[in-house]
Amino acid sequence: MQEPTFTVGIEEEYMLVDPETRNLISETPTSMLPRCEELLKSRVSPEFLQCQIEVGTNVCKSIAEARAELADLRRTVASIAKEHGLALVAVSTHPIAASEVLKHTHKERYEQLAKDLQGVVRRLTISGMHVHVGIEDDELRMDLMGQAVYILPHLLALSTSSPFWNGHNTGLKSYRIAVWDEMPRTGLPEQFDSFSEYQRHVNVLVEAGVIEDATKIWWDIRPSARFPTLEMRVNDICTRMDDGVAIAAIFLCWLRMLYRLRRKNQRWRRYLMMLVKENRWRAQRYGIDEGLIDFGRGEIISYADLLDEIIELIREDAEALGCVQEVNHARKIVEEGTSAHRQIAVHDKALKEGKSESEALSAIVDMLVEDTMHGI
Repeated sequence: MQEPTFTVGIEEEYMLVDPETRNLISETPTSMLPRCEELLKSRVSPEFLQCQIEVGTNVCKSIAEARAELADLRRTVASIAKEHGLALVAVSTHPIAASEVLKHTHKERYEQLAKDLQGVVRRLTISGMHVHVGIEDDELRMDLMGQAVYILPHLLALSTSSPFWNGHNTGLKSYRIAVWDEMPRTGLPEQFDSFSEYQRHVNVLVEAGVIEDATKIWWDIRPSARFPTLEMRVNDICTRMDDGVAIAAIFLCWLRMLYRLRRKNQRWRRYLMMLVKENRWRAQRYGIDEGLIDFGRGEIISYADLLDEIIELIREDAEALGCVQEVNHARKIVEEGTSAHRQIAVHDKALKEGKSESEALSAIVDMLVEDTMHGI
């Protein structure tokens, strides 16, 4: 079996904010997307809601290359948004916005989604980050997907940016997951023994007319239907770009580590989904605050200790792929907190200073606008 290229691509979904009201816009200015396309070509596209815009890097040979391109994408879209009197935020749920008043993009795919999913899709005021890793062999891609499920809760915990929903602190670090799980064909994937088995099951849904193709399977991790990649989709979008890059680097290195095991006729243990789902819930609820379950030891371990173990496991791979610094940045996330922590801190500080709830929520948005350009 030829070694995978382990190329990387990162997609991010941004929200567009009115700087005066701090709320999401309901309609995108007609000239904004054409201007983005003029400068960024196919690396930019509309999203389901008009208040959203999606970017995606080209196929990158390294994490450093992906970071440089992602910085250019954020910088360019933010600049064009400013030209149109708007601000860009990288966040998975907006602290204030009411999804009922927002308008979806008029595109055939999105019109069909609105028709099929009704009230579920009308709550879809969420954004995420997707990471593609080049694994060209179909069977290898499917095998590594089944093993990589284990690490998804750990990566979700590092990314949390959605504690607020419709003006309220939900008590969850990633409320986006709660909204997303209302959609069909989401969550953790099934376990398949071969790529052909996966295709057979997808074809049942296609032949029944339930979906047109595998692009409408929205698992936390999936074999991409468009590219020879394994696509991770579990994460919130990180408000600070370098946090997202760190997560992409860990995912990339984890897959290379699994491939090294396979070369030695070894593999990562597959755990029952009931266990992985429990860690996924803990990541959704607590983020990095309360630890995750170590299934082998049968106890909850602090996230900092788990991260140290992960970094040691993939140290050889980070060195080989030239992303040691990016992987180690994950420790800084644990030390300083995720976007969810910063949002809650800004909100609570404003209330303690005597500001109203509305003012406290507006302060979060102001922080998000600034934090979205952090390090760029």
